[in-house]
Amino acid sequence: MSDPPASATTRLNKRLAELGLCSRREADEWIARGWVRVDGQVAAMGLQVAPGARIEVDPRARGQQEQRVTILLHKPVGYVSGQAEDGYQPAAALVQARTHWRGDASRQRFSPGQLRGLAPAGRLDIDSTGLLVLTQDGRVARQLIAEDSGVEKEYLVRVSYALPQGELTADVQRAFPREQLQRLRHGLSLDGQPLKPARVDWQNPEQLRFVLTEGKKRQIRRMCELVGLKVVGLKRVRIGRVVLGQLPVGQWRYLGGNEAF
Repeated sequence: MSDPPASATTRLNKRLAELGLCSRREADEWIARGWVRVDGQVAAMGLQVAPGARIEVDPRARGQQEQRVTILLHKPVGYVSGQAEDGYQPAAALVQARTHWRGDASRQRFSPGQLRGLAPAGRLDIDSTGLLVLTQDGRVARQLIAEDSGVEKEYLVRVSYALPQGELTADVQRAFPREQLQRLRHGLSLDGQPLKPARVDWQNPEQLRFVLTEGKKRQIRRMCELVGLKVVGLKRVRIGRVVLGQLPVGQWRYLGGNEAF
């Protein structure tokens, strides 16, 4: 029996990620530790695997994953989601023992080791506030930020409207054309690509509620600009089934064992 053509094989770290077992980075770590076997043999780094290959993962890898934490932070304005830039601090700098929310029902205790490899799963720009997920778990990261992710993100967006006579900041809903609201829901493009359909409705006369399943850079602000709206304030209140709730600004809690996105 001949070997499958190279085009039919997939790099092992990618296959493990596609199976939802881990992120590619975690997969490389597992392979380096000898925790992954393919067709009964310990896998080498960079191995290409055929579609029908039997992949086994050592229980030690699962145990390591179970110890990894996912943190929900109420990011304030003025912090960047990822690496420090232009003198601004990363949101992860707020994850400290003293900022751990007292209302956290998880009963987990903070330790400095939980900061190792902690990375944002998605972005929330410097001028925005609300729910930001930071995780050590590659499965969570992939679920939220992979290209094929369909996890909903919900935002409350305070807006003003540009009129010939000036900027309207009160009762924007009355002046804003319904056909433009429909364009926000479906019909806009960014970076030369049409956006996926979104749910957009008025929460009150000055505030819109957006529900998106994608996350292009500064997407909501750019969408609003295309229809003459200016974002005055933006707050993310939900990711999937996890809500911001009563979590205070600048504080954080653990994702509970009974919670999932």
